[in-house]
Amino acid sequence: MYAHDHRSPAGPLAGALAGAAALAYLLPGLAGTCAALRAPLGIEDHTASGRGFALTFDDGPHAQGTPAMLEILARSGVQATFFLVGEQVRRNPALAREIVDAGHGIGLHCDRHRNLLRLAPWQVAEDIARAHEVIGTSTGIAPTLYRPPYGVLNAAALRLARGRGWRTLLWSHWGRDWQAQATADSIARLVTDGAGDGAVLLLHDADDYSAEGSWRRTAEALPRVLATLGERGLHATAP
Repeated sequence: MYAHDHRSPAGPLAGALAGAAALAYLLPGLAGTCAALRAPLGIEDHTASGRGFALTFDDGPHAQGTPAMLEILARSGVQATFFLVGEQVRRNPALAREIVDAGHGIGLHCDRHRNLLRLAPWQVAEDIARAHEVIGTSTGIAPTLYRPPYGVLNAAALRLARGRGWRTLLWSHWGRDWQAQATADSIARLVTDGAGDGAVLLLHDADDYSAEGSWRRTAEALPRVLATLGERGLHATAP
């Protein structure tokens, strides 16, 4: 979902594009009609190569969920990308480093998991700066991939990411694994439904901002997800 902060000097064109893109993600059936609008905004939802699939996890690191995902990925020989939350990195700095040591990519999600539409531009900039600092300090890597909380963007975040030369990456398929009613079957079905070359898959390795214990169902679904994509001849790749 994209949205525009009308107090920002980004201009009326950016506002119109962001509004149209927001409609596309609120009404998924219209997303294809707005594909041409994403590029001017610097927003991506497919792998850079257009090949394979990129598996991504949001909201961690998490003391139980992240190790569970890392173990499954290690057994499967699959590399993923983890979009980290600054306040969770401060709680679990060693886990953030473990993600990198295992060969996985990292991205910046936020410092505190808040809807950007509720924040002033200076609050957005402060949140992103804090997250960037703690992630870099804990992992030794300065992230250049960005994904905002809830996939909700405003002009301040877009301008900041583009100014730093970051890629703003959302997703093409999600498992809705944060929901209390989600099951391993529903997660595996939703996140692979129609997924082909270039797909970016969204799952979560933490439950701090979602239904309690939701990461357990994600962990149960993950082997099924990887098996389904493997049967389609798809290989995991960097986003």
